[in-house]
Amino acid sequence: MKKLLYAIAISATIFTGCSDDEEEITVKVPVQGEITGDITANRTLAFGNYTLKGLVKVQPGVTLTIEAGSTFTADQGDGEDGLVILNGGKLIANGTADEPIVFTAKTKIGGQWAGIIMYGDAPIVNSATATGVQTALSEDGQSITYGGTNATHNGGSLRYVRVEYAGLVFNNNTREHNGFSFYSVGSGTVLENLVSYKGNDDGFEFYGGTVSAKNLISYGNSDDSFDWQDGWRGQENTNWFAYQTGIANYGMEIEAKGVNNTFFPKVTNITLKRAANTATESQNEKQFDAIQFKSQGNGDFSNILIDGFASVEAGFGAAIQVRDLATYTSQVVGGKVKLLNVRLTNTPVTFLSQNSGGAFTVDAASFGANFTTSTTATGASLTSGRWANVDGVNLLANL
Repeated sequence: MKKLLYAIAISATIFTGCSDDEEEITVKVPVQGEITGDITANRTLAFGNYTLKGLVKVQPGVTLTIEAGSTFTADQGDGEDGLVILNGGKLIANGTADEPIVFTAKTKIGGQWAGIIMYGDAPIVNSATATGVQTALSEDGQSITYGGTNATHNGGSLRYVRVEYAGLVFNNNTREHNGFSFYSVGSGTVLENLVSYKGNDDGFEFYGGTVSAKNLISYGNSDDSFDWQDGWRGQENTNWFAYQTGIANYGMEIEAKGVNNTFFPKVTNITLKRAANTATESQNEKQFDAIQFKSQGNGDFSNILIDGFASVEAGFGAAIQVRDLATYTSQVVGGKVKLLNVRLTNTPVTFLSQNSGGAFTVDAASFGANFTTSTTATGASLTSGRWANVDGVNLLANL
């Protein structure tokens, strides 16, 4: 039988000397514990160092609260580890800038565990012909149904949470994990100051839903830094920073399952940077671009800084790629893609057309007034602290 262990944090009072007016120093001692199995009743995990074992699932109607400064360590040697919040369950993980909540791995290599996965019942759209409420099955190997009508779904609050070395992939598109995976999560959920660090798949992926996310860092992830599908439509996203190094694909991969939506997400203050000599994940599909639109993907984006997305190979590598004719016609020319106040540095090619589904040429004129450049665009603005520091590396040094 799987078990779930809890412990209580201990505060130790230390006297620095014998003088009556000597100041007391209170040291908060972390507890040690293991978290495993289903969470079926409300629980609070005290400040501590925990082992994360197996796919821990917060059940519907249950709230898991984690105290600031806690650390969770996964070990691929014991199987598939991850933290899953099922629809109706809640995760309250509110760290601080200097006491973040950290999920990491015993082996510091991407792909060690499944990351944080949250399910909701906010709307998704993945078919142009389906009627009624649309749903889909998750691609994380659990085949959980997501989608619904609850736009204000509340999956809890994640503040100052860092996920390291996640992105465990068994089979592409059928059993794969990201740093953070949000399946039809709603606008009642708080996502702020989150880091996805050196995972083996996407840093952040949104599968439909209405949730918004503020102050995100996607650093060193080997697939896309930010990715979404199923008609994700968050409206209050701001301060997104991606730094790609070693192996990486797109800075932002934007698609909508081929559905010509009338809605779109909105993101302000974006910085996408790619270190020199960063390779693409697979030579079968060369993905060197900062932002890629496909399958009717759209959105409203502003104050964007793009740096280092040079043409690594002829015909590949640009600031903005539009992959197919339908997206070009319906979304770009149709006025549902906005890229305003864009500044490019070390990125010689602005537009790239892949010409899937028919020939087209994307350029500034294709967007009309919906594409503007700026020499003063600042991109993301983020504050430093332990939340953005891993093993002595300041993740914001390249911002």
